[in-house]
Amino acid sequence: MLIRCNGTPILSRTKTIKIRGFPKHHKVKLFRVEVSTHRTDWVVTNELTQDSLPATQDACGLRWKVEQLNRELKQLTGLQRCQCRKAGIQRNHIASAVLVWVRLADIARKTGRTLYQVKHELLDDFLRRELRNPSVTMRFA
Repeated sequence: MLIRCNGTPILSRTKTIKIRGFPKHHKVKLFRVEVSTHRTDWVVTNELTQDSLPATQDACGLRWKVEQLNRELKQLTGLQRCQCRKAGIQRNHIASAVLVWVRLADIARKTGRTLYQVKHELLDDFLRRELRNPSVTMRFA
């Protein structure tokens, strides 16, 4: 099957396989995409009725965005550090973490930096300010 991506023809092939160690009836469909003469990408789906490579790539792209969001929420906002047992408190913690992520993403988009750069620069500024003029004074006996 020959499809076009941005006007460039891309050769793609599909194949249904069984993965060793999985249940006998569980199969996956592979889409082979030759991006260039030196590079071949594989897209894997467990939806055997899927015949459209672009639709499968769109779904994988969306899943990747969700994975990226989860990773950034955990790494940048401390989402997984909540040790509360009550659902309401956990919900508030998650909502606060998402609001922090949204604000970091907004700053990153406006300044043309990554979320990680924005967070670390904010922490660097805070640390410099506290070292220069501590908000909590230490008293020694």
